[in-house]
Amino acid sequence: MNIEQTGIKDLVIINPTVFEDSRGYFFEAYNQAKFEINGIEYQFIQDNQSFSTRGVIRGLHLQDIPFAQAKLVRVLEGEILDVAVDLRKNSATYGQYFSVILSAQNKKQLMIPHGFAHGFSVLSETASVLYKVDQVYSKECEIGIRYDDPTLGIDWKVKPEEIIVSDKDLVLQDFTNCNSQF
Repeated sequence: MNIEQTGIKDLVIINPTVFEDSRGYFFEAYNQAKFEINGIEYQFIQDNQSFSTRGVIRGLHLQDIPFAQAKLVRVLEGEILDVAVDLRKNSATYGQYFSVILSAQNKKQLMIPHGFAHGFSVLSETASVLYKVDQVYSKECEIGIRYDDPTLGIDWKVKPEEIIVSDKDLVLQDFTNCNSQF
């Protein structure tokens, strides 16, 4: 397993060691001891899975304090552009975003710590996304930022005519009005 730094503190890409042969492949998607050796010390309590079609953008979502969630995101089928926005006000990278292509083929995972808004766009015909979280969901602590916020200027790698966003995500606030407790 190789841990790749992103340039934003605590936000890392996990590149698993993949063993391939004529039967297929094998890799450890999660190994708590190896994560802890690399300074990733979350106690994951739940796995969430979503299925989406091409052009879907989910996010940007965040669970605020006291129900903040760290997420370990990976793709089981297809390809996504995964995006994390740093909302930690004391961070040198506050307001910056990082994006990476996660796919079933590249098997990369993104470890998103507390204090980040998260979202993704589907680049393939369909995608199944699995992510671990370290805290339960709380509707009262759910906040978000519009996917098309001009301050962030995220390129979702989806043509405008292909974009599919939920009604719930269309009414999210913009970045400048996001009142996260981080």
